[in-house]
Amino acid sequence: MKDEISFEDFLKVDIRVGTIIEVNDFPKARKPAYQLYIDFGSLGTKKSSAQITDLYSKEDLLHKQVSAIVNFKSRQIANFKSEVLVLGVYNEDEEVVILQPNKTIKNGEQVS
Repeated sequence: MKDEISFEDFLKVDIRVGTIIEVNDFPKARKPAYQLYIDFGSLGTKKSSAQITDLYSKEDLLHKQVSAIVNFKSRQIANFKSEVLVLGVYNEDEEVVILQPNKTIKNGEQVS
């Protein structure tokens, strides 16, 4: 378990729901990844590099809603600027399972 944080610390993390509107291969990434373009409603479209190729095809991901942290500093990954962090959990085979709502949510809604 990680160090305990305060509720105020948690409130600093801005987690939103968005819909993946474009998925591209990312051959320049060191580990297999996709380039995702995610519609966050009023926040606009944000980009993410996601190492989720083990369990998801590009077709599986298109139009899928995901949860992502939208207020991290952008990271340059090869020739791609990743703006948000898509949330996921490693399964027993060390593959990432993305976290997503089980009902459709308006893009840009905040997770609380």
